[in-house]
Order: sequence, then C-alpha cells, then structure tokens
Amino acid sequence: MPDSDPPSSIPFEPRHLPVPLAQTRPNGGHWLLRTMRRLLRWRGSTIRADLKDVLDAMTPGESGFSPEESRMLKNILGLRERRVGDVMIPRADVVAVQQDMPLGELVRTFEGAGHSRLVAYNDTLDDPVGMVHIRDLIAFMTARAAVEPGKNAKRKKPLPANLDLKAIDLAMPLSAAKIIREILFVPPSMRVIDLLARMQATRIHLALVIDEYGGTDGLVSIEDIVEQIVGEIADEHDEDELPRVVPQPDGTFIADARANLEDVTGIVGSDFDVGDAAEEVDTLGGYLVTCAGRVPLRGELITGPGLFEFEVLDADPRRVTRVRITRLKEKRVRPREPRRRGEPESAPTGSAAAASLPHDNDDAAAHKDAGRPSGSSATARNR
Repeated sequence: MPDSDPPSSIPFEPRHLPVPLAQTRPNGGHWLLRTMRRLLRWRGSTIRADLKDVLDAMTPGESGFSPEESRMLKNILGLRERRVGDVMIPRADVVAVQQDMPLGELVRTFEGAGHSRLVAYNDTLDDPVGMVHIRDLIAFMTARAAVEPGKNAKRKKPLPANLDLKAIDLAMPLSAAKIIREILFVPPSMRVIDLLARMQATRIHLALVIDEYGGTDGLVSIEDIVEQIVGEIADEHDEDELPRVVPQPDGTFIADARANLEDVTGIVGSDFDVGDAAEEVDTLGGYLVTCAGRVPLRGELITGPGLFEFEVLDADPRRVTRVRITRLKEKRVRPREPRRRGEPESAPTGSAAAASLPHDNDDAAAHKDAGRPSGSSATARNR
C-alpha cells in the first residue's frame, strides 16, 4: 500500500454549510428595558438595580404600580440587606414561660400576652427548651376533658359538648403535658430572607436569636418578617399603639425609651442629631446608656446633642423606660472647682481631698485581704 493517498486532480471548493442563528424578536420581553436604557442612557446593570431605579425615580402612577405595590416592591428589594438583629424583638420584651409552670398559670400567661406561641425555658431564658403553642394546649385540655357520648348520655345531667372540665388538672406542670415543640436558633447576623426560607422549609415559625456566647438575644416570628414587606399587621386583639414621642404644652417631649432615634429626630427636629452614635445604638434608651456609660437613675439629668437635655422619668436597674427631652435656650455650663496654674486637673483639693481618704483606706484593706486564703476572699465578694 502506498504511504499516502495520491493527490486529487479535483480542485478544492469551500462549502458554505448552514449555521443556526438566534432568532431576534423585535417585540421581545425586554424591549421596554432596552428603550429606557437608550432614552435615559443607562449603563449595563442588573434587572434588580434597574427596577430599584425605576421605583425611586418615578411616581407610582408613572411606573404603572399602585402606591401599595411600589412600597412592597421597595421593601422586598431591601429585604436582602436586612439582618435578623434589625427585626428581632429584644430580650427584655420577650414573653416566656418556665417549663415547670402549672397549666393554670400557663393559660393566664397566654391570656395576658396575647400571643399564640410562647418560648419555654428551663431555669433562665438562656436555657431554652422549645416553644408552646396555644392550639396544642387547647387540644391537650380537650382530650383530658372528653367524655364518651354513651356514658355522658346516661348521666342525670349530661355534660355540654361531652366535656368535663373538672377532669383537667390545672396544677400539672407544662413539661408533663408533653406539648413543648421545637424552636429555631439563629444568629443576629443571619439575613432575614434566609430565615424566612428556613421557616417555610421547617414549618417552625418562631426563632430565638442567639448571641456569640450562646445567650438569648431576642426573638423573631414569621409575622415580624412579613411585616417588613407588607407593613404593620394588626389583628382583632391588637390595641392601638400610643406614639413613642409626645409633644408637651411647655415645649418639652415625653418619650418612650424604646423609641427609634430616627423617629425621635423626625418629631423633635432635625437639630436633634446624635452623630456617630446612631451607628452603635437604635433606641433613645440605648443612646442614654451610651452617653452615661451605665444605666441612668431615675431623676438623673443627662446632656444630649446640641442644646438638648434628657431627664430620666422612669427607670429600673436594667433599663430606662421613660424620658423627658428639653430644648435649652443655651448650653448649660457645669461649675468647675478652681485650680492653681500648673496643678493637674485631677488633683483633689479641699473637701475633695478629704473625700478621697476613705477610698485610700479601702484600697489598703483590699491589699490586706489579698493575702487571705481564696475561700475567705470568695465569701467577701459574694456578700
């Protein structure tokens, strides 16, 4: 056989094979978007960014959306940036029950709380065991009170609905009823949209927010997340919420310490500017704690931003509850003790030096106690 094929005498002719081409649709689904980009000279971006620009630039009538639709679309687009810590109920406002609580007290708690689900814990809220649903409680009590129809018919006075409520032991602890359900545990940095998807998948509509140390930081329900999209949801049992900041006839403002700083600024005025503190705290009470470096006492006066001054009207050892906001005509200057030239400002003089003597004695006593055995030191500290 020859090593290669003999050259052909037929000249080579290129063949033009058919190539499939994408069909263009002049009336396709993106014609409006392309037209708006040409008219407005938009740069290439995502549909998400384009929709956000349209909602921000146009009125609801011009964009074709109703005001409610525009508001919900904006909320949906902003939901991706929201974290669980932004929408959670703070720990101080969480209504929870101890797992050994009697059923009678549990019924009372449900009646006063106005919620259908309550967190159940062991010793403290940092040791949660799950949640209890009011439907499970009603089902358990109904099963305990049920009477067979045949036996009920033989009674001299039949029971209504075949239920004997006297058969329910209201002293029974919640843990013995076996109606505690599982609850979700999420970090405050989790995205709200991810938590919503997890609640839908697990069919558990209540989540405890856990901090980095494993303690309870707050609570989030599926209703809290839905309200981020559609707005406040009020049912038949919700009472009208009173305004958090109320102007007074004398020009001052009585504010709930849980009021948001942005809401306070909107009512008090734009000169109420807390500056960079708004990045660290969200509420008026949190701002007062930041300014004082501790939980302020009742009746204490705290200097605010600009010409504003705060008076703590109600407080407990854990938090501030009610505050009076006053706009001063001029900045209040606190008197300072005179000091000599070159003398350190912190050096005590006069009565201040005398007042510092007991502290020195306390320090000496502390050094003396340091040489004692560890048991006696622990006893002193516990006292």
